[in-house]
Amino acid sequence: MDRPSYPDDQIEAGRVLFSGPAEFRLGVAGLSGLPPADRTEVCFAGRSNVGKSSLINALTGRAKLARSSAEPGRTRELNYFDIGEGRLYLVDMPGFGYAQVSKTQVAAWTKLIKSYLRGRPSLRRVFLLVDARRGLMDTDAETMDLLDGAAVPYQIVLTKVDKVPKAEVEATALAVAAKLKKRGAAHPVVLQTSSEKGWGIAELRAEIVALL
Repeated sequence: MDRPSYPDDQIEAGRVLFSGPAEFRLGVAGLSGLPPADRTEVCFAGRSNVGKSSLINALTGRAKLARSSAEPGRTRELNYFDIGEGRLYLVDMPGFGYAQVSKTQVAAWTKLIKSYLRGRPSLRRVFLLVDARRGLMDTDAETMDLLDGAAVPYQIVLTKVDKVPKAEVEATALAVAAKLKKRGAAHPVVLQTSSEKGWGIAELRAEIVALL
């Protein structure tokens, strides 16, 4: 599978953006708590333990900006991070396949996520993280159905590619790309990343900075 290539100036712009100030701004448990939609927003979504927090930390070069945990479902709000002193909001969404909590709480999270995705005017793209060891799962397909229905652009990012033989990663990426061709809101480029090794981080930064 051909890897995407990006102009040097776009790679550099991404590096500069994410090497600048980055801070946790707020956690949002309900739509009334959303900050003003006054800047570009991108969102990270995916199953619990897919590596969202680790990827955010790798993007920003900060080990503890986003808290990662072995406990599935620890992220229970829409967590807003301010990148570049007001240039960008990066939003960490609660993971799918939640921890052992009440059905009422799960229902509240689900309602919040759906309402956010359908009605946030500043949301430019959702990056749907998929564990390279597992490929697309039913919950991922359900999320893609929701994003297609809401006409929210999204892009698949394979995580933990260092844990899988290269040939298997390529096969998974090809299979995912083939499925995306049938989906109207999907970006055709499948990114491959490893937060631990730093692979694909510059390319993901370049994708994000191009949305500003």
